[in-house]
Amino acid sequence: MITVSGPPSSGKTSIIEKTIKELKKKEIEIAVIKFDCLSTADEMIYQKKGIKTKLGLSGSLCPDHYFVNNIDACFRWGRQENVDILITESAGLCNRCSPHIKEVLSVCVIDNLSGYHTPKKIGPMLKFADIVVITKGDIVSQAEREVFAYNVKKVNPHAKILHINGITGQGAAQLSKLFEIAEDYDSLDEKKLRFTMPAALCSYCLGETMIGKDYHIGNVKNMNL
Repeated sequence: MITVSGPPSSGKTSIIEKTIKELKKKEIEIAVIKFDCLSTADEMIYQKKGIKTKLGLSGSLCPDHYFVNNIDACFRWGRQENVDILITESAGLCNRCSPHIKEVLSVCVIDNLSGYHTPKKIGPMLKFADIVVITKGDIVSQAEREVFAYNVKKVNPHAKILHINGITGQGAAQLSKLFEIAEDYDSLDEKKLRFTMPAALCSYCLGETMIGKDYHIGNVKNMNL
């Protein structure tokens, strides 16, 4: 199994689709679990390519908590479908969250257009990734690409950095080779997240809509004003 995360519109789906195209040349059976919040049409991209796909919409729940609650069942589904590689694509909406699991190959997709300070803002889904894929390099200058990659390396000095074009697929072959040599697992039993999920259960998690300290209960964090 491989986890793929990243901010919205960074190019996760395009990178996965182009990488699968390379893997399909070697007759490797692949499935994708797409996680999102309210709606998405991304699963149709995979289905049109003949790729087994399941969609999970978190609705009113945090999509990253929703991911953790369902990932073991998703893994079992992949086993039942006899796939060689199961790729999970996260909604990637919370910079405090990370869907990466210890000992499971993890990828973070981030794009050059997001700004050169962005790597410091992404949080654990970038910091704890094994592979960082940088996209949209064809739209910025060489100097901007180098500065952006340097800032990624400062946040995660141990990650392998790849530059992939989500439109042409240039660079996807290298990522597909890393997917091929990822470790196999029989189950996710005893596996742990690489980083804790955000603390929850405040009054607003439980459905409160009124604003004001009189309505604050549970896990509350106040600014020093």
